[in-house]
Amino acid sequence: MPERFIPLATGEYYHIYNRGLRKQPTFLEKRDYELALLGLVYYQAIEPPFKFSVFRKLSVAERRQVLDDLARRPKLVTIICFCLMPNHFHLLLRQEVDGGISTFLRRWTNSYTRLFNTRHEQDGPLFQGAFKAVHVSSNEQLLHLSRYIHLNPFVSLIVKESAFLSYPWSSLGEYASGKTVRCQSDVILDQFKSPQDYLRFVLDRAEYAREIKVIEHLILEN
Repeated sequence: MPERFIPLATGEYYHIYNRGLRKQPTFLEKRDYELALLGLVYYQAIEPPFKFSVFRKLSVAERRQVLDDLARRPKLVTIICFCLMPNHFHLLLRQEVDGGISTFLRRWTNSYTRLFNTRHEQDGPLFQGAFKAVHVSSNEQLLHLSRYIHLNPFVSLIVKESAFLSYPWSSLGEYASGKTVRCQSDVILDQFKSPQDYLRFVLDRAEYAREIKVIEHLILEN
């Protein structure tokens, strides 16, 4: 992955995203998403105890024990929310140590690319160069970015509104339940009376966001 020249400051929040090379799919089937999510959690650790290939072979209970232990140790980044889409991903991260985001993204994407290429008999890069990073400069921006990320499956017409909350490859389900699994959702949820209030905040702009997406697509096509 090419080195970034935009400085990423420790303790700050960033919207991190990237898409497949030539806009090609980066997740083809359920197992791809599952492996990507497992790596997303595992590679937060500053010093993972095993190679990811070894970690994947542990039993579910053993993996849970390892992840619980890593959760108590210093991390490269904290995941606030995420969404994996068929040909791209969005992450809202807080950098916890200098160079944390770059190290985390390099480990995660390189590991996932190797797995994807092995599983689907491909080779070469999977993602489009260096990841993109946007600094979050205000709390208002932080809240709206979380909404934007969680709206992605609906806005992109991947799911209907009736199935929106059950989209399995984003953190919205964690937010709806109020239970932390992969994210530090309290950064966002503590600003709302309840998880249901947050869901209303997200859904309040769903149709508008979809309309904007359609207009944007028409402009680009013309």
